[in-house]
Amino acid sequence: MSSRRTAGIAGSLVMASFSAVLVLACTAAADDQGTGSDKGGKAVDEAPAGVKLRTLLPERISVDNSSKKTAITATVKNDGSKDSGDIRLLVVGFDALKITGVQGCSAIAEKNLPEGANSGFSCPVGTLAAGRSKSYAVQAAYDLSKAGKICLPVQTTDGKKTFWQQGPVPFGTTNPSPNAPATPLLLGTDNKPVAPGGDELPKTGVGRDLLPLGAAGAALIAAGAAGVWWSQRRRQEA
Repeated sequence: MSSRRTAGIAGSLVMASFSAVLVLACTAAADDQGTGSDKGGKAVDEAPAGVKLRTLLPERISVDNSSKKTAITATVKNDGSKDSGDIRLLVVGFDALKITGVQGCSAIAEKNLPEGANSGFSCPVGTLAAGRSKSYAVQAAYDLSKAGKICLPVQTTDGKKTFWQQGPVPFGTTNPSPNAPATPLLLGTDNKPVAPGGDELPKTGVGRDLLPLGAAGAALIAAGAAGVWWSQRRRQEA
């Protein structure tokens, strides 16, 4: 075999290997949302003995600058030593972050959303065994000209008790990328709008720390202090 032909084959193999590495790297980057975090979460009602529930959100997500779409993985986990009993997970969007779909979950009627929320889904988790977790693929839209938040309460199926609630916690960036294909957002970061003159975040939503629910009769203590969602009317009935 001539040295020229050998060099040509070697060059082709190198290019093929390089292309494969690029494909794998791009795939990994698209799926990588960083380590799950319970930032902005708080235990609310006392869980049954041996049950310790919490939720996890990715530390970073990416918003497509053309479609304004993003994907989020929401996880509920039982860190306790006993089964959780029948529970549900709610996924609720605020302001710039609108939840458009959650795999295996049902949309919450607009009248039952907390004040200030624009969307929400209810996920029947069932019984979560000790040490086990369950993840949900969340589809959302994000208006990068505003601030956006997400909230994950974990409740009994009748909504009378909320064992854990993460949020409403913001996703955002202090370094917008309007000319890039996508803008990375970090959990727990207030969004700096991409729009010109966006040094100050627009005032969106109700702008209060307490967000009372309408028909569901619950409340959210919003923003940085990890709110509590509970159902006063249902407790009185119980």
